Amino acid sequence: MKIKYDPEVDAIYIDIIEEKKSVKTIHLSEDVALDFSGNEELVGIEILDASKVIGPERKGKLILDGIEAVAV
Repeated sequence: MKIKYDPEVDAIYIDIIEEKKSVKTIHLSEDVALDFSGNEELVGIEILDASKVIGPERKGKLILDGIEAVAV
């Protein structure tokens, strides 16, 4: 899993399955979209206007609960 934040456009993208490509996108709202593979696996989540959606007090904090972090 890879989480990318682009401060220039205030967007977050969460690659859940990096090696799979998105073929279908479902918009949950104007700012949140889910990307699915051809096998209907969730491969990514896009959050636009991240400061508004997540809230400025939580932006920049990442808590991994039950997930082993690997430094690259």
